[in-house]
Amino acid sequence: MAYDLITMGRIGVDLYPLQTGVPLPQVTSFGKFLGGSATNVAVAAARLGRRTAVITRTGDDPFGTYLHEALKGFGVDDRWVTPVPGLPTPVTFCEVFPPEDFPLYFYRQPKAPDLEIDAHELDLDAIRDARVFWVTGTGLSEEPSRTANLAALAHRAKSGTTVFDLDWRPMFWTDPGAARHFYQEALRHTTVAVGNLDEVEVATGVREPHAAARALLDAGVELAVVKQGPKGVLAVDREGVTAEVPPLPVNVLNGLGAGDAFGGCLVHGLLAGWDLEKTMRHANAAGAIVASRLECSSAMPTPDEIEAAVTAGAVK
Repeated sequence: MAYDLITMGRIGVDLYPLQTGVPLPQVTSFGKFLGGSATNVAVAAARLGRRTAVITRTGDDPFGTYLHEALKGFGVDDRWVTPVPGLPTPVTFCEVFPPEDFPLYFYRQPKAPDLEIDAHELDLDAIRDARVFWVTGTGLSEEPSRTANLAALAHRAKSGTTVFDLDWRPMFWTDPGAARHFYQEALRHTTVAVGNLDEVEVATGVREPHAAARALLDAGVELAVVKQGPKGVLAVDREGVTAEVPPLPVNVLNGLGAGDAFGGCLVHGLLAGWDLEKTMRHANAAGAIVASRLECSSAMPTPDEIEAAVTAGAVK
C-alpha cells in the first residue's frame, strides 16, 4: 500500500528549556523531543490519521536510537532512517521568550547525518507511489543530499502531489548565494511550494506576497502558499483561485514547530480534497495550536483539536 506522505530531510533531538523567559546560561532543566522540520511534518500528518514515513539519517548513537523510538511512538514509519557511522545525531537548543523571540542553536557539526542521504540508497518506487512527497530547502544545501533530493524529484516527475518546503536556513549553506539556482531547479519538479516571506524571496527574488506567489507559479508549481506572519497566509493556485486567511488569535508559548503543524495539516487537506480556503483555515489553526505549546513533535494537534479551534475562531 502506498504511503499518504513521505517526507525527506532533517531529523534531530530538540532540547527545549522547561523555563520560559530564561536565557540559556540560566536554564536548569530541558525537555527532550523529536525534531527536524521534515520529520515534524510527517508526525503532524500521522497525528491526523495519515500513513507517513520519513527518509533521513541519524548518528549511530543513543540519540539516534531515541529518534527511532520516538518515530515509532508517533506512528511514523522509520524504515528509511539509517545511521551514519562517525557522525553524531544533531541536537538543537532554543530559548523561549514569548511571544515572538525563539532563538535556535543548531549543533550539526562536523556534518549532519541527514545531509548524507545518498541517491543510490533511495527507494524510488516508494517515492514515486506516495500520494504526497515532501522535500525541503535544507536538503539542497550540501552533497550528497542535494543530488538525492533532486534525483527523487526528477524520478517522481510530479506524480501525485510533490511539496517543496522552502525551509531557508542560511547557516546551513557554505555559499548562501548559490541557493536560488537549486531552489529553482527543485521548483521545476514540484506541484506545491510553501514558504514565508524570507523564503519566497530567496527562491524567487520577490518579497511582496502576491508577486511572490505568481513567481512561484511561473517557476512551475500548481499551488503557491506564502506565509505572511501576523498577516496570515496567502495561497494561490494555477487556475487563479486565491485564499487569504488571517491568523487565529493565540497566546504564543513557543512559535517553533507551528510551520510544521501547518505543513502536516496542509497535506491532510490536500489529500482530503478540501477547497483551498478550508485547507488554509485548518492548517493555520494547526499551527496556532502548536504555537500555544512548548514542544513541537509531541504537540501536534488531533483533528478534533483543529476543528474546535476553527469553530471557535481562536485557540482556547
